Amino acid sequence: MRRMTLAIVGGALGLAALAGYLFLNERPLVVPIVSIERDVPVTVYGLGTVEARILSRIGFEVGAALTELSADSGDRVSAGQVLARLHPSEQEARIARAEAAVEAAAAGQTKAEAAVARARADLAQYELTNARQQALARRNTISDQTAEEAERDVAVAAADLAVAESEIAVAAAQHADATAALRYERVLLDHHELHAPFDAVVVARHVEAGTVVRAGEPVFTLIDPASVWTLAYIDEARAGAIALGQPAEIRLRSLPHSVFTGHVSRIGIESDRVNEERRVWITCDTCPAQVYLGEQAEIRITVATLPEALLVPEIAIRGFDGHTGRVWTVMDGAATEATVTFGHRTEDSRAQIVDGLPVGADVVAVPVAGLTEGRRLRTGRKDAP
Repeated sequence: MRRMTLAIVGGALGLAALAGYLFLNERPLVVPIVSIERDVPVTVYGLGTVEARILSRIGFEVGAALTELSADSGDRVSAGQVLARLHPSEQEARIARAEAAVEAAAAGQTKAEAAVARARADLAQYELTNARQQALARRNTISDQTAEEAERDVAVAAADLAVAESEIAVAAAQHADATAALRYERVLLDHHELHAPFDAVVVARHVEAGTVVRAGEPVFTLIDPASVWTLAYIDEARAGAIALGQPAEIRLRSLPHSVFTGHVSRIGIESDRVNEERRVWITCDTCPAQVYLGEQAEIRITVATLPEALLVPEIAIRGFDGHTGRVWTVMDGAATEATVTFGHRTEDSRAQIVDGLPVGADVVAVPVAGLTEGRRLRTGRKDAP
């Protein structure tokens, strides 16, 4: 009797275990599936900083002590505006010396011209004397030696005239040299004033009045406010679809609730070899009233808008290499794994299926425990995010 009771209990437990196994492993699993979405924007996310395409560190072309600074950080300046001046006394003395040299060269040129006039007069006089002496020599009134000396005097006077005329050329060259030196010294005096090269905003003033600056040492850092843009760093795996002119949204760290619009204006041709990122520059179409260079920004670039797309979460893809992978599908109420090809990837880590999906198959959005090939499934629609 006791053995019969034990047998009945054991059989009941076995049936219960079998029923539990069948319930857990043979009952249809409920799985969410993805549905087709329309007008899906595909965006690429990146982090970056606010920069300026035109940024100049300007200084003097000569060195001297600063006597005046007329701009400071944050000021807006116009092209040609005087920003700073150097002490001019030493250069003004050089200009005075150069002016004296010009006057001396002019006097030398006048002297050379007078010497030419004198040499011409002497030549004319010697020619007349020579003519008379030659006439007398033909009549044997004077000796041949006297006639020859008259001819010699003419030749010497002609040579003196040639020398005097060459002295005019030398004096003219010296005058031109002195004039050029004076212009040079005046240009150096002009370099004692520092002018804004374009309409700009002063980012920084590096020195103060009284400082002795060297030639080329930066005095101000300027930017062209119209050239402000954002430098974004984009993961190479996401950067392939980026093209010039694509629209972008910019959020600044200091203005997290404001969205500024822009477009892609430059794509770097060299990626960062360490971080595997591509540099992309975004020019803003609507910009904040005040910009701060180096401020961090979040950038989202819209690379495409999909009229109709089937998007599967990347967590539901096995063996995903960025192009192909395997997903679970529901075919005739049973689980089947399919190898499909993917296109665009969205910012929220979903991939667009473009090829390889069997006709009539639904794609499982989230794999569940117990999912195996041929397992019976019941579908439940997954709401799109």
